[in-house]
Amino acid sequence: MTDPAAEPRDPGLQPERTRLAWRRTTLSGTVVAVLAVRTALHGGASCAGVLAAALCCALWLGFLRVAHRRIRALAGPGGPPPLAFRHAAAAALCAMAMAGCGAALLL
Repeated sequence: MTDPAAEPRDPGLQPERTRLAWRRTTLSGTVVAVLAVRTALHGGASCAGVLAAALCCALWLGFLRVAHRRIRALAGPGGPPPLAFRHAAAAALCAMAMAGCGAALLL
């Protein structure tokens, strides 16, 4: 039996897995934005609900921009460049703010 740690690692699969993870995260953000709009408009639209849904959609667009940029970098030739701190921070802030908007819509 061979030791898995001794086998050479295939670096070509890591960018593909990361690219797919960005796509899955973008898809889940899309679901959150659609559900936010649905929740805000269900049973009569309130001003606060519409504002929270609009903010959620704007945050989703910001996350989509960062994710699309990273997906293109991962699909490019050669090794992908490291994710810039400002892009990582923007993606994290958009995701956390979308979660906050979703929670505000439920309350």
